[in-house]
Amino acid sequence: MTLSITSSVRLLSGHDMPFLGLGVFENDECRPACLAALRHGYRHIDSARYYQNETEVGKAVRESGIPRTEVFVTSKIYHPEHGYGSTLKVVDSSLERFGFEYLDLYLIHSALSGKQKRLETWKALVDAKNAGKLRSIGVSNYNVKHLEEIREAGLEVPAVNQIELHPFCQQGPIVDYCKKNGIAVQAYCPLIRGQFDNLILQEVAKKYKKDVAQILVRWSLQHGFGPLPKSSNADRVVSNADVYNFEIGAEDMAKIDALDQGAAGSVSWNPVEVD
Repeated sequence: MTLSITSSVRLLSGHDMPFLGLGVFENDECRPACLAALRHGYRHIDSARYYQNETEVGKAVRESGIPRTEVFVTSKIYHPEHGYGSTLKVVDSSLERFGFEYLDLYLIHSALSGKQKRLETWKALVDAKNAGKLRSIGVSNYNVKHLEEIREAGLEVPAVNQIELHPFCQQGPIVDYCKKNGIAVQAYCPLIRGQFDNLILQEVAKKYKKDVAQILVRWSLQHGFGPLPKSSNADRVVSNADVYNFEIGAEDMAKIDALDQGAAGSVSWNPVEVD
């Protein structure tokens, strides 16, 4: 499978999203990591209101010297801010913090606010997109039920669903639904929060002369997911993207696929089953 750090997926919105992105959760001083990523080929940074680093990401994009149009930037609205009017205000606040005229992708961070607030929030994001403030809109931590709510309401289908996704927690039903409906799947916690002691992962890493983190990123890419590996260490940021000079063979992919534990394999909050 031929892939490069610039490989992207065409979203339902018509815009292209780079598969690989830098996650900046729990990194409120993320500017150095963002700069290291951008200088070494990354063109996608995944932020959120909850992360409290939108301003830092905006500064890094400007300091990088890379044209704004060449960097794909994501943010998310957290559930306490859900609702139609509040969402419109939050989008404007995010743009001000980033110092941008638009955002490439804006997500509903979770489904925790309940059906009515979820749909109000989604309608507001649709309107903000139509106003040119957002190029693409999507969701995060949405189960099939939550995605169906949007379809049943006759609203625009999300371009993206960002979920916890790695060999131990593969979210099969959600991934299958998204693929059938043209929704791009992004993988957060693709590095399993550093739980690298699994013997299968270690054996595969040794075989390909890579580290376990690189195997995990490559596994996501070969499945067509958009991995968002996080690191505040510039060297690790660069290393995590050194995944384009090899391909994991079908037999080894199958071995990794067999590690799935369903919800029991989650290493994060993974709130996909909420009402």
